[in-house]
Amino acid sequence: MCGIWALFGSDECLSVQCLSAMKIAHRGPDAFRFENVNGFTNCCFGFHRLAVVDQLYGMQPIRVKKFPYLWLCYNGEIYNFKQLQKQFGFDFQTLVDGEVILHLYNKGGIEQTASMLDGVFAFILLDTANRKVFLARDTYGVRPLFKVLTDDGFLGVCSEAKGLINLKHSTSLCSKVEPFLPGHYEVLDLKPSGKVASVELVKFHSCKDEPLHVACDTVETLPSGFDLETVKSNIRILFENAVRKRLMAHRRIGCLLSGGLDSSLVAAVLLKLMKEININYPLQTFAIGMENSPDLLAARKVAAHIGSEHHEVILNTEEGIQAIEEVIFSLETYDITTIRASIGMYLVSRYIRKKTDSVVIFSGEGSDELTQGYIYFHKAPSPEEAAEESERLLKELYLFDVLRADRTTAAHGLELRVPFLDHRFTSYYLSLPAELRIPKNGIEKYLLRLSFEDSNLLPKEILWRPKEAFSDGIASVKKSWFSILQDFIDQQVDDLLLEKAAEKYPFNPPKTKESYYYRQIFEKHYSGRSSWLPHYWMPRWVKATDPSARTLKHYKSATQE
Repeated sequence: MCGIWALFGSDECLSVQCLSAMKIAHRGPDAFRFENVNGFTNCCFGFHRLAVVDQLYGMQPIRVKKFPYLWLCYNGEIYNFKQLQKQFGFDFQTLVDGEVILHLYNKGGIEQTASMLDGVFAFILLDTANRKVFLARDTYGVRPLFKVLTDDGFLGVCSEAKGLINLKHSTSLCSKVEPFLPGHYEVLDLKPSGKVASVELVKFHSCKDEPLHVACDTVETLPSGFDLETVKSNIRILFENAVRKRLMAHRRIGCLLSGGLDSSLVAAVLLKLMKEININYPLQTFAIGMENSPDLLAARKVAAHIGSEHHEVILNTEEGIQAIEEVIFSLETYDITTIRASIGMYLVSRYIRKKTDSVVIFSGEGSDELTQGYIYFHKAPSPEEAAEESERLLKELYLFDVLRADRTTAAHGLELRVPFLDHRFTSYYLSLPAELRIPKNGIEKYLLRLSFEDSNLLPKEILWRPKEAFSDGIASVKKSWFSILQDFIDQQVDDLLLEKAAEKYPFNPPKTKESYYYRQIFEKHYSGRSSWLPHYWMPRWVKATDPSARTLKHYKSATQE
């Protein structure tokens, strides 16, 4: 996990512009480099490094003797770089996984490069010989990327929007700062003036498509067919493979553990594989919640079962409320459920950074979207509509859960790894018949749970524990976290302000005092940037006025039994 930043065609002094690059210093606390591009005095790269692999040669932009005309700034991990090196006979100069991007590009161009990378990535690749700039981002946008391109060809690119919004330019930055779309690459021409012109934006991978890099995967061809035993076995094999490939690190590995199904499965498989490859330190797991909250109690059970070194962070109401503004600044969103869930994750990440030496943090993001884990999936009109909704959620992850997971950990210099969003695992799961993937017997994620039932990885009560949203599970059953937040905010926002909210904020107008409060803070830091959130996250097929699962009838009936 790092922070990348680049400018092409700047009219302003670069020493002034580079102050914007310091806005993302939290993403790379180990080192910083600012480098001009030879022959283009108004083009430069900025890089904040979190050293996870190759401590000696890992600084960026990466340049190698074989390709002196290529400059690469990337944020991410390429899990199959050794397999690609072996398959194509690449001669690496460093131990950095990202070096493979240079070799792939030289061999087959940008389309093959983006398609063959098994990992999470956002990169800026400059080819001065052919006067091209390339931008690319992984399928689910696990690694963030923003850009701004003016009418006269000034381009700014950064891991987070906050590194672009204060850039200076001779003409006003009328072109808006916007997220770069996941699963896409863009080709831009580099003019002699250092300015650029966009040539094409190409979608190189969809979540349903089996990725091209399967050809050099470590897992052999899987049995075909949709009989239940074959499917369950394939799910176990692919998920274990997803965790195994993410063990690539020279820094200590830890795991977030809420005690829900997703993080518990990740932690259990992770610890099993760490033992198999003789990693000689205990796995640290981390849970956050109020005293005796459902998450803390469940996480304690899981940690005892798998034998991790478990840490509990006790959340107090005042601390959570005090963190709201810094959380919104980190997130760059005003989405209600994202902010609620981010407060706990932000505070547990802060604890990890201050109190432990774990840096590479595994987590369970992506499972709810992939395996239909949200409670409203019980109300889906048909398996086909549930499958469509699952795909929609996956495509929008970069706006919601993946955004939350990246920003809350990156704010404290941690690197997140999310095995549920492994390209091969997700494409296989989405290839299964829609009927197999829906909730069954009143239980969401039924197929995933069933696949691990005989593995003894988790206690049965955890494996079959009903869905609990992270922002709800950290509080008590009697009073959920969103109710605590609302009680505080009710005192902060006047009724009259809410009545006139649609006049003040015509785009995505706040409907509640809570959403108004978040919007005010967002506009304070990112005025006029409300389009970064196309719509609020809300459940479907139910008449919901709040995104919390605890407001849904299914949750109430389950907890009252």
